[in-house]
Amino acid sequence: MEESKKPHAVVIAYPFQGHIKPLLQLAKLLHHKGFHITFVNTEFNHKRFLKSRGPNSLDGLPDFQFETIPDGLPPSNPDATQDVVAVCNSVSTNLLSPFRNLLAKLNHSSSKNIPPVTCIVADSFMPFTAEAAQELGIPVVSFFPSSASVFVAVKHFRALKEKGFTPLKDESYLTNGWLDTVIDFIPGLKDIRLKDLSTFIQTTDPNDFMLKFIMVAVERASESSAILIHTFDRLEREALDAVSSMFPCFYAIGPLQLLLNHTPESSLQSVGYNLWKEETECLEWLESREPNSVVYVNFGSVAVLSNQQLLEFGMGLVNSKYPFLWIIRPDLVIGENAVFPSEFVAATKERGLIASWCPQEKVLNHPSIGGFLTHCGWNSTIESLSAGVPMLCWPFFADQQTNCWSICKQFEVGLEIPNDVDRNEVEKLLRELMEEEKRKMMKKKAMHWKRLAEEASAPNGSSAMNLDDLVSKVLL
Repeated sequence: MEESKKPHAVVIAYPFQGHIKPLLQLAKLLHHKGFHITFVNTEFNHKRFLKSRGPNSLDGLPDFQFETIPDGLPPSNPDATQDVVAVCNSVSTNLLSPFRNLLAKLNHSSSKNIPPVTCIVADSFMPFTAEAAQELGIPVVSFFPSSASVFVAVKHFRALKEKGFTPLKDESYLTNGWLDTVIDFIPGLKDIRLKDLSTFIQTTDPNDFMLKFIMVAVERASESSAILIHTFDRLEREALDAVSSMFPCFYAIGPLQLLLNHTPESSLQSVGYNLWKEETECLEWLESREPNSVVYVNFGSVAVLSNQQLLEFGMGLVNSKYPFLWIIRPDLVIGENAVFPSEFVAATKERGLIASWCPQEKVLNHPSIGGFLTHCGWNSTIESLSAGVPMLCWPFFADQQTNCWSICKQFEVGLEIPNDVDRNEVEKLLRELMEEEKRKMMKKKAMHWKRLAEEASAPNGSSAMNLDDLVSKVLL
């Protein structure tokens, strides 16, 4: 197709690692379907990409370009995730104007052979994009980067407020059993407890900024031409039924990486997703390990631990005697560098490897990986399911509590670590994850989800067909 006649999708992610990755995967899929792509990062994250992946890593292609907008925040550590509340504040107040300017610039670039913008694909947590799309009279689709269960849960936060479940009356409600209350009015989420919902509801402030931000973002998603959810039909049937009763135009289009695996090799292979430099040596290290023997540990891009929590996890791993690959990012420990006692260091020499970041999907699909100790971010969850790997769950915040509930109760492929980490408990649960009866059941179930994920993303699978429908019925 002649470049100037191509449809042109502007794709914009909420500026965090776990949001950028799936939207960049989706952008690659749309490019494969014939779209000209402009992918928008904040200037802060653009610099991090160039630092972690090399000065030419975002050169893109003539029809897959990267652009930036300022986030309006003061400078912060270039190797650490920005403050979540500050970013949400900035999204609410600072980003519409530079985004509008960028769209105007793109639409005046036709002389440079850039087609006019025909649609916007925006993270649900960038709700200002709806306004920009409206002004141009083009469709905007809202990409929800978590599960259907989380979407339905957040959609009911206003009802939780009206019924007096949140905000909490005072701090004592965090420990007096109130969070164990079963919520029975959220469709598709049978027997879910307050503690299994987003941590943002555990506030005592009636005007809590984050609670309001997340509620408004999901409510405004329904103003878009369609909602995309990174899941697949058979993984979350009941929650997706609940979504369809609230919002008819939605598409389950996951797992995105498996859909990408069905596209031909392209020069976009080299465009990576990580804001930290990947240490690929760990893949060589895994080669020397027995099948299903290694525990992979990664708490994602936002979670932070105290030195004590780090120590309890570390000693639990050492005492379990399993080989382990542990990703410890530079900013994982609150306010300091990770410090380990000598017995941990000695044990690691024999059977552990610590890296600061890795190509996670390649690791999870390595035959030597037997289990995944995870913070339950949704990317990690869907990648683990796609690889058929059972999980040991330690949710940190936001949607991770709900994902943990799904992993353990709905998908039946995981065990939960109590919040106050104890090395003996970690060791005990690792044994259940790696070698006991429970493991056999969880592994069987994990392989079942892997098979269904592969079916959904195959050329005539539900997610592949949903993506085709989205393109033909909404984006074109």
